[in-house]
Amino acid sequence: MPDEQIDISALFTFQAGQAEGRSPQYAELCRRLADDPRVGALFETPPRWDAPLRLLSGLHFLVLRGDIGWDGAVDAIGTHYGFLREFVATRSVQTNEVQRCWMLLPCFLEVARRTAASVLDVIELGSSAGLNLGWPDYRYRYAEGEWGAPDARLALEGEERGIVPAALLSTPITVRDRTGIEISPIDVTDPDGATLLKSFVWPDQAWRFEQLDRAIATTRDNPPPIIVGDLVTLLPDLLARRRHDGLTVVWETAALSYLPEERRRAVRECLEQAGETQQVAFVTTGRADNGDETCYGMNVRIWPDGQRVQVARADFHGRWIDWLVP
Repeated sequence: MPDEQIDISALFTFQAGQAEGRSPQYAELCRRLADDPRVGALFETPPRWDAPLRLLSGLHFLVLRGDIGWDGAVDAIGTHYGFLREFVATRSVQTNEVQRCWMLLPCFLEVARRTAASVLDVIELGSSAGLNLGWPDYRYRYAEGEWGAPDARLALEGEERGIVPAALLSTPITVRDRTGIEISPIDVTDPDGATLLKSFVWPDQAWRFEQLDRAIATTRDNPPPIIVGDLVTLLPDLLARRRHDGLTVVWETAALSYLPEERRRAVRECLEQAGETQQVAFVTTGRADNGDETCYGMNVRIWPDGQRVQVARADFHGRWIDWLVP
C-alpha cells in the first residue's frame, strides 16, 4: 500500500477516536473509510490532518441536498467521486460552532475586567459565515447569572466545571464595532450557503442544527462586515485603522491551528506591534496547561505586557467550561 494511503488510513482512524462518544455515526463511518483503498486518491499528497473532516462534510452536503442517504455514504466515494474530489480540494473546514460563544463570553468579560474597558471593538480571525461575530446578540445562562438580551433568538448554556463568577457576568461592556476576516466566507443569506455551513455539523448532533438555525436567523437580521482575504495579510492594516478610544479584542477559535507555525508567529508579531500604540487583547484557543488533550485551553493576552493567562479550559465545541480565575 502506498505511503499516502497508510497516512490517510491513520488520519481516519484517529478521527474515529475523536468522534467516539460525540458522534457515533461519524466514528463508525470513519472506521469504514479508513479501510477503503479508494479514499486516498481523493486527497492531496501528503494529506492534511483535516482530510477526514473535509470528506465527511462533502458526504453530508450530498445527504442534505438529497443526492444520497447515509446508508450510501461509502458507495458515494465511487458514484460521486468527481464532486467529492473537488469538494475536499476547495472547501476548508468551517464549523462556525455558535456554542463556542458560551465559552468565549467569560473570556471577553475577563478582558474587560482586567483592562477596565467598557467599549470593545472586536475582530474575529477565520469568521466563516460570521455567526460567532453575533455573540453580543445572543443570550447566555450560567449558574450564577445571565448575560444578554432576554428576547434573543438564541440562548446558550452548558456545563460549568469551574463556576463563572456572578461579578464577572455583571461587567459592563458595549460592543461598538465588529469585523471578521475570512478567506472564503459563507453567505448564509443564500440557501446553498446555509446548506454548506450545515454540512460541517456532525449529523447526529441535532442540538447543533437547532442552534445553527437560530444563529443564521439572527445573522440575517444583523450581518457583521466580513473582509474577504488572508487573515495574516489583512490584520495589520485593520489594526492600524482601529480607533484608540476603546479596547480592540482580536479572537479566534481553532483558526490558527490550520496555519503553519511561521504564519501563526506573524499574527502574534502583528498583535505585539499594535500593542505598542493601542490597547489590544487576544483571546485564543490552545493546549490546556494541565496537558489534557481532550479540551481547549482558553488563553488571554493583553498588551502592552502581552503575557499569556489561561483563564479556562473548555470543550472543543463549547459544551462545558472549567473557569480558572477567581
